[in-house]
Amino acid sequence: MKENQILRIYGTNYKEMTKRLLEKAELEKRIPGKECRIGIKPNLVSPTPACLGATTHPEVVAGIIEYLQEREFRKIVMAEGSWVGDRTEESVKACGFDVLSETYGVPFLDTQKEGSFEQDCAGMKLNLCNCLKEIDFMINVPVMKGHCQTKITCALKNMKGMIPNREKRRFHSLGLHKPIAHLAAGIHQDFIVVDHICGDLDSEDGGNPVSCNCVMAGTDPVLMDAYVCFLLHYQTEEVPYISMAEELGIGSADLNLAEILVSAEPGKWISEPAGESKRELETRRRIVDLKDVVEAVESCSACYAYLVPALEKLKEEGLLSGLDERICIGQGYQGKQGKIGIGRCTSGFAYHVNGCPPTEQQIYDFLREYLTGGKLSREGSEPA
Repeated sequence: MKENQILRIYGTNYKEMTKRLLEKAELEKRIPGKECRIGIKPNLVSPTPACLGATTHPEVVAGIIEYLQEREFRKIVMAEGSWVGDRTEESVKACGFDVLSETYGVPFLDTQKEGSFEQDCAGMKLNLCNCLKEIDFMINVPVMKGHCQTKITCALKNMKGMIPNREKRRFHSLGLHKPIAHLAAGIHQDFIVVDHICGDLDSEDGGNPVSCNCVMAGTDPVLMDAYVCFLLHYQTEEVPYISMAEELGIGSADLNLAEILVSAEPGKWISEPAGESKRELETRRRIVDLKDVVEAVESCSACYAYLVPALEKLKEEGLLSGLDERICIGQGYQGKQGKIGIGRCTSGFAYHVNGCPPTEQQIYDFLREYLTGGKLSREGSEPA
């Protein structure tokens, strides 16, 4: 497989599709040797089943493991850490990766429980999980989906699961894009298998899956993310960490040089230039335009992601137009005062909903009470 190629395969038997994809990519030839320690990094952001469009399908990872074990690669581990606010062990069970681990005898490393070390990542010092020292070849298995803060999430952003929770919080205080780009310099992705089966086009936490029944593969995370932007009708410039990673020498975002190989039936592959690749996804955005109702300063993804559907529901009910004050959210409001806030970081506000993060339902109930004229306690979301 060439560095400028992206492979796409379609079907409903996800495990067998993945194996055929890896055979076409000749993954075996890219791995240095049978004693190579291989790490598989899925996306288990929260305890949300893959069918809801948030997490990696276990069948895709099963296909990767079977492909490797059939070729006598035995030193394999899975590693991931859920986002701040959820526990990885709950995500592992909810998403079926505990069964996967037992079935194939492949351990699962919870990076939320890992120690860390500081690494210079192309001029930015970042804290990485210790298990990275024990991985020689990294296979990244992200979900192609939307993101409430960065518009898309795929190959580059998925590596956030390999840093400790405190570093995840710091990423948000640094603005997400720059540290994500530099993280790509600290963690080399040797191969990428993208779960493009039914990702949610708007939210990283799922809930509105869009069926595509596709799995993709590539070797360049920058090119892959640029292609995802194309498929989701975004300009690459709208996702700054992509061009930042390109400037750091991580890969190329030039789709004019990319070649897409597509297989809709076994054994048949068709080549098409990226610019002529079929955009099967419609241009649609379910996310409420938040710029006029929210002031986010260093907001963590989980807190922000739970706010979005709550606002969508309020908009559908015709209540959001009654908002008389911007909703504040994020670490930047710690120790500050204001009128209405979301999460523990806004505990100094006149009205706020507690939690780190508060749930979607808690946020909805709190805002609905506020917007309908109910009396709220100044200590949280409970009625006074």
